[in-house]
Amino acid sequence: MHVTQTQETGPESAARGRVLVVEDDQNIRDLVVLHLSLEGLTGVGAADGNEGLALAKAEPFDLIVLDVMLPGLDGITVCRAIRRDSRNGDVPILMLTARREESDKVLGLESGADDYLTKPFGIREFVARVRALLRRRWTRPSGAPGHSAAVTAGDLVVDPARRHARLGDREIDLAAHEFELLYLLASNRGIVFSREALMGRVWGDDTHITERSVDTLVKRVRRKIEVDPAEPRYILTVWGTGYKFADV
Repeated sequence: MHVTQTQETGPESAARGRVLVVEDDQNIRDLVVLHLSLEGLTGVGAADGNEGLALAKAEPFDLIVLDVMLPGLDGITVCRAIRRDSRNGDVPILMLTARREESDKVLGLESGADDYLTKPFGIREFVARVRALLRRRWTRPSGAPGHSAAVTAGDLVVDPARRHARLGDREIDLAAHEFELLYLLASNRGIVFSREALMGRVWGDDTHITERSVDTLVKRVRRKIEVDPAEPRYILTVWGTGYKFADV
């Protein structure tokens, strides 16, 4: 197993967080791990999809940087597997892709990624994306007033204190942005949020996010909480405006 791990620079470094970097290009992998260490983060590198998935299932991380084009399992497959069955199911995932077509980026987001970067990318932009994803993970959801009261809507329970969601007797595994969107809408039942408002409340000041990202995120959440995502009971579309949570 070809794993590259930075040396921790002290207790502060360990406390800042661990990042899994799944990238088959050793030069890119080493560069990413180096700049993570300069941010006080511990980088753990994996050279292929199988190795990355094994690490994601075995060890806890605060962020995963995942290349799309990987030997063995490709990044899309790894991303879906992490979301479906690993101890890092709710950890932010930043995907790296050499493809510039919007359909490829949408596919990455729909597979469970929280953000993406197109190669070649500038290291400043990479660090900014890492900081933004970790900031959202380590602070309360921006749309959760008080970030304490659990919300119950029919059979659905969303508990921000524990970052836990349940539908009847079934636990719901939600990624960071999925949880923030669901809690924001569920705690404001009947209130219509425009796509622009959701962009600001869920992603903050990340200017690369588009209205298409909001639609993709809503689709992901619907697949997890709706019996029939095509006929949603909870998250409703308000045509020409945005989305709202049904007053159930």
